[in-house]
Amino acid sequence: MRWCNRCARLNDLEAMKQHLSFWPISGLLALWFLASCSPEPLLQGSLDGLVPAPKSLEKASGSWVCWGQVSLVWPETWSNEGAVVASWFEAAGIEPVDKPDPDVRFELESSISGKEAYHLQISPSGVVIQASTEAGLFRGWMTLRKMCPVACETGCASGFSIPSCSVQDAPDLEHRGLLLDGCRHFQDVDFVLKQIDNLALHGMNVLHWHLTEDQGWRIDVPALPALAQIGAWRTEADGTRHGGVYSASDIHKVVSYAAARHIEVIPEIEMPGHSSAALAAYPELGCSGDSVEVPNRWGVFKDIYCAGNEDTFEFLETVLEEVVRLFPGPRIHIGGDEAPKVRWSQCPKCQKRMQEEGLANEEELQRWFIGRMGAHLATKGKTIIGWDEILEGGLPEGAAVQSWRGMGGAAEAVHLGADVIVSPTSHCYLDYPLRSTDMEEAYGFEPVPDSLARGPGRILGGEGNMWTEHAPQERVESKIYPRLTALAEVFWSGRGFTGRPGAYADFLRRLDHHYNRLDALGVAYGLESPPFGLTTSADDQGGLLATVNVKGRGVRCRGEWTGNGQSVMADVPVSVKGPGALRLEVGRRGTWTGQEEVVPLDGHDAVFRDVELAYTPSPWYTGGGETALVDGRLGTADFRDGTWQARQGGDMRITVDLGAASNIASLETGSYLYQDAWIFLPDTVVWEGSMDGVQWNVLASASTARVLDRDDRQQRATIQGEWTTEGRRARYVRMTAKNPGPCPDWHAASGSASWLFLDECVIRTLDSP
Repeated sequence: MRWCNRCARLNDLEAMKQHLSFWPISGLLALWFLASCSPEPLLQGSLDGLVPAPKSLEKASGSWVCWGQVSLVWPETWSNEGAVVASWFEAAGIEPVDKPDPDVRFELESSISGKEAYHLQISPSGVVIQASTEAGLFRGWMTLRKMCPVACETGCASGFSIPSCSVQDAPDLEHRGLLLDGCRHFQDVDFVLKQIDNLALHGMNVLHWHLTEDQGWRIDVPALPALAQIGAWRTEADGTRHGGVYSASDIHKVVSYAAARHIEVIPEIEMPGHSSAALAAYPELGCSGDSVEVPNRWGVFKDIYCAGNEDTFEFLETVLEEVVRLFPGPRIHIGGDEAPKVRWSQCPKCQKRMQEEGLANEEELQRWFIGRMGAHLATKGKTIIGWDEILEGGLPEGAAVQSWRGMGGAAEAVHLGADVIVSPTSHCYLDYPLRSTDMEEAYGFEPVPDSLARGPGRILGGEGNMWTEHAPQERVESKIYPRLTALAEVFWSGRGFTGRPGAYADFLRRLDHHYNRLDALGVAYGLESPPFGLTTSADDQGGLLATVNVKGRGVRCRGEWTGNGQSVMADVPVSVKGPGALRLEVGRRGTWTGQEEVVPLDGHDAVFRDVELAYTPSPWYTGGGETALVDGRLGTADFRDGTWQARQGGDMRITVDLGAASNIASLETGSYLYQDAWIFLPDTVVWEGSMDGVQWNVLASASTARVLDRDDRQQRATIQGEWTTEGRRARYVRMTAKNPGPCPDWHAASGSASWLFLDECVIRTLDSP
């Protein structure tokens, strides 16, 4: 009886009655027949999942009903965007039809003010989206799409309804973006296209595509073939090869796909630093001319483009010719961050350039370098963006500034009259773990503080930054979302909306509906916050108790203590003896995810004993306070995990009172090595013992190589004491880790104060049970 669906699609009860009047049946039978032929229950759309929130939404009576067919009309200038809309309805199983009175109308209306502003009207008679620009029409379409039932993302051929309403909306900030690093880990083109779809869904309008880096060059330049042959590939520590390069056709596909969704693709071509991959392909462009390999480790490297070599600028102009050809947008990001000046200070060509140009120092040489490239791009109709380091030698003419090292760079750039994009590490670095920046913190970001609201310069907008040192393609989405969803609302709806009382609770309510759409679209979003907290304390006998506290919304956990296989449950203390780990599986939204969290602990004999520190820890790395080195929590391979205590430029000494004289069995500590971040192992660690806290004798010591290897990776190192005395009985134990001194000559930060990181002062005695 499929013909009944035909009647139903008329959305007209009288038409159904007229259709049935052709049948010679009684009125009672007709009513029965009418009821039996009525369509299946319609899928119901909703206004509850709108993220980001529109500026104004007024509900009205009635609904617009789509009975499995739709008639669309749009301006002639909107053909690419219209194809996106039509393809969505087609994928949903909605049949396109021509009607004199279209169901959904997209109309250009000059009276609507704002580049991306739109008006959306839904009534029983249809849908009208109006805007003064094609971009505004597309933003209105995305809001309509998010009102449709989630099932439409995978198919809703039987039809659906959307409540009547009126929306008037416009973004708060004009630049709303995501930086996607394709260099540390290469992403395939389809994945990049998916991220563009995700950005469009969230009202974002910029993909900042990071295409050149130390660890890989990602844009094919036919005139410079070694970039794709050498610079695009690196050999990993295990001997495998990683890399890839985007061809001109790949880039054209990405750019055109983004353009149809009104997303600007801004390529980033790093200069003068982060250029190891290019120098591996063309070593003559470096100050030394020495051959280098594409690095397989992260960090900052001192080999950068030579500013005194004209071949450098010929090379970069050739690269930029291809970039200009492939990227039609008005802006190109030229990096400018983390460019050590060690090579320039020692390079005769660079020093000659400084003398010729009247430059006082290497910082001014970088300003000249950036300014020269900016002037070249200006002849191509392009403007440049640089990271806030480009301010160090003075603002290059015409450059916009992206502030990442806090908001200080933004303030300086606004004062100097520059356009500014804000993406501080405190709120916008999506590669950071949740314990550093969770979703609520992202939602609390203030991109335009009052102090920067007025000035000769202006805040254009903000970005979430997704660097991929520790995120291969399969992990990227879980790092980006849902934190970028929170930032998207900050950038679109404005801090006046997100900062009001109850705003975050309202966001969470809408986000729960939005998650269903992300599920349907296969977005592998991660957690909103660390799934649990861990508290450690001393039991009545001086042992260690560990308690897991679930923190995240809708999160649950289960696991075991590896020391004895004991099950671990939330809020139930576990007695921890000796070294081991809590292995916890995370559950979310009613399912076990398979995601495992491993928390190393050690129930040694000094846990929560009285301690005295002879130094002041760094305020950024306190490890939790005074008892950080005796709390039983061991640091992981991530020095930002909150367990490490650190100091820059000095020794670290801790004294532990065991409470009574004890026979010491072993002594050890954990330290961290990440030379590219200026973190070195201590030169020596010395443990001393005392019965009274006055007279001390050396119990044990350990020496470490100050520099294990220039190519070392970041790692946790366990340092064990080697006995230097027969007398091992003591009540007090004093541990001193000696700072190795400034960064060595070969280091990019040569002469700068190095860091020491410690995570626990582990003492085991023969007297413990």
